[in-house]
Amino acid sequence: MRYLPLTPEDRADMLRTIGATSIDDLFIDVPEAARRTGFVDLPLAQGELEVDRELSALAAMNRSAVASPFFCGAGAYRHHVPASVDHLIQRSEFLTSYTPYQPEIAQGTLQVLFEFQTQVAALTGMEVANASMYDGSTAAAEGVMMAARVTRRNKAVLSPGLHPHYAETIQTLAHAVGMDIERMPLAVDAEADVISHIGPDVACVVVQTPNVFGTATDVTKIADAAHAAGALLIVVVTEVVSLGLLKSPGEMGADIVAAEGQSIGNGLNFGGPYVGLFATREKYLRQAPGRLCGETVDADGRRGFVLTLSTREQHIRRDKATSNICTNSGLCALAFTIHMSLLGEAGLRRLAALNHQMARKLAAAMDAIPGFEVLTPRFFNEIAVRTPVPAADLVQTLADNNLLVGVPVSRLDPMAGMGDVLLMATTEVTRDVDIQILPRIIKRVLDQ
Repeated sequence: MRYLPLTPEDRADMLRTIGATSIDDLFIDVPEAARRTGFVDLPLAQGELEVDRELSALAAMNRSAVASPFFCGAGAYRHHVPASVDHLIQRSEFLTSYTPYQPEIAQGTLQVLFEFQTQVAALTGMEVANASMYDGSTAAAEGVMMAARVTRRNKAVLSPGLHPHYAETIQTLAHAVGMDIERMPLAVDAEADVISHIGPDVACVVVQTPNVFGTATDVTKIADAAHAAGALLIVVVTEVVSLGLLKSPGEMGADIVAAEGQSIGNGLNFGGPYVGLFATREKYLRQAPGRLCGETVDADGRRGFVLTLSTREQHIRRDKATSNICTNSGLCALAFTIHMSLLGEAGLRRLAALNHQMARKLAAAMDAIPGFEVLTPRFFNEIAVRTPVPAADLVQTLADNNLLVGVPVSRLDPMAGMGDVLLMATTEVTRDVDIQILPRIIKRVLDQ
């Protein structure tokens, strides 16, 4: 039996019903330059055993994050996830129906999302949080759209320290809805410069802390300036563990917080899936995207959970929806919630302190290498380092020597003119011996 059981007659009937003359009519909006004219460079068909061998050989060409000293960050961080998290997320009382439309049979899922929201609100210092987004970058883009609805303005200012991938995601969605985006050039420590860009036409300012270079900034003054101009402040956090040590966005005056929750409960996972965190002030709740779970009681007075607010296009007319999110990262949110419950407040604070402690050791080691300079003035667990050779070349050379030293800024933004800047991160899984051998290996490869 074929995987696509439709007959040619079935397809012809479907095309006739929608008024298309051929399959090609369905792709008319895709530019010619973006269309593939032939087959991809893959075998047309193979058996399961042959496919397994082929993919295993391809996988073996990669270097795993656990196979060597690892200092990569730039928005995705390797943390220890307890084995108990993986065990608990498979329990049926939590991993129940995919979408909790019927609360009477989805109490496990609804409770998890309720607890998830509670944890996110506490972490970010905000009043309400929703029931997860795709990831941090799309959460940031949704925040910009939300700010435009709240302020009825059409412009957003992106700070110099915003992760380039987040900025590009915002620009992509903003372009589709006709918003004006002012994206400031990348800079290690220039968040305060956005104040001069806030005018009466600005809907929101998007600031990341710690920023993509690792610089931690108190954005209270930016919040004050934004509010004075009638704009909202959106704070982006790519390393959620930092909230265990640094002042929360809510304490600094944020109106919306968009964060990446991957660091808690979720592995690197080859780049995804991840889990977006989204929190805001209660007065803006009805403009927030996604879903919100609430606590109630049933007919017998017992505690229960329901979908209190569902503003997605799946639930209401598209023109009334605040978001076109068509799913949510439920399993990743469950892992986040379980890991946070295991850590508790004290555990999270200790974890954050350990991350910062290792980063201080890394900064001292890199500053001691001739020709290298740590650029980040205030950091949590990530630093930017100026290198005496192109950072991308250094990364490749060190990878060939069994050391994953970091992410070159040129990989995130080739046009930034920062070819000699390297992003390096540490977490609790970084060992002292990894940092100790780092200068020796770098010196050796540079002397070759």
